Amino acid sequence: MSELRDLLTSLARAVREALDTRRTTPDRRSVHGESPGGDAQFDIDEIAEQVVREHLRERVGPPLAVYTEDAGLWTTGDDPEYVLVVDPIDGTRPASAGLEMATVSIAAARLGDGDPTLGDVIAAHVLELKTGAGLYADDDTPGIEATGHPYPVPALSPTTELARMFWSIEFNGHPMDLMTRAYRHLVDRSANTGGVFVFNSASYSITRVITGQLDAYVDIGNRVLRDRPETEGAFRAAGRGSVLHLFPYDIAASVYLARRAGVTITDAYGDPLDAMRLLDLSPLNQRSCVAASTPQLHKSLLENIRWDLPAPPEVGAPQVSGGRDSESPGRTPKAPEAASGSEEPLS
Repeated sequence: MSELRDLLTSLARAVREALDTRRTTPDRRSVHGESPGGDAQFDIDEIAEQVVREHLRERVGPPLAVYTEDAGLWTTGDDPEYVLVVDPIDGTRPASAGLEMATVSIAAARLGDGDPTLGDVIAAHVLELKTGAGLYADDDTPGIEATGHPYPVPALSPTTELARMFWSIEFNGHPMDLMTRAYRHLVDRSANTGGVFVFNSASYSITRVITGQLDAYVDIGNRVLRDRPETEGAFRAAGRGSVLHLFPYDIAASVYLARRAGVTITDAYGDPLDAMRLLDLSPLNQRSCVAASTPQLHKSLLENIRWDLPAPPEVGAPQVSGGRDSESPGRTPKAPEAASGSEEPLS
């Protein structure tokens, strides 16, 4: 898979190099629209998307299908064998602020019947925008190829205690009241003898578990919504009208890399993430995620997060169907929508 490796790594480098020239411009925080999934589009998102289009269309080689956060599904030619699932900037807000918590995230899968899932990923690359450090792996090569790190990676921590964990959590598009009810006791328990972080980048957070900088990453929003469909109004209020949980391009590459590194990573029910459809942005296909450096810590997180949460009383929400064994977890998935938005109800 050397050609695939060269393709993924060169694309990520091209995005990083283009953004390097924009680091000091004052307009990098301007919001000019929203992605098909409903997230805000910043100025640098547009730059990164353009680089992806130009780099792949100018490339000489077999046709590709490409799925990006802002452009959805497109191809470079007829009958592509592979699809690249690309988040040109995972961590737009940190990148806009000149902080390090942002990556280029690229996963490759065989397109097959046109409905590939996360379990079909065969290669993945995550490149840090600030440092240039990267992680790459594919099905043909054992282990992980790590570049630019000051020590050998993977370097998973042995942490098993909740009080000692360094972990990151997610709040974008997540009602603060519900999230704090779910794990404020864990924040209190770990903030002093461990560390609690909000990075606004799933791929950066998950790969920090691989590098040993974090012990765990937690995004429980999608499980809360599935368990308590009456919270949909609160989630849409926090997401400016959209449900903003984990999309395929957020985690496809980092989940593949995490598994290769030995990270325990599942959805917030403890189920595998393989059924997540790579080309579907609908709320029914979005996911939660719990990643930990040890199985013991992962188990403790699932057991100690508080799941029985009431809907915020001030938010009126439609009564919709959901739950672990409904259509939403991927057990009986819907037909794919190449650039589906997230305005449909969870029914």
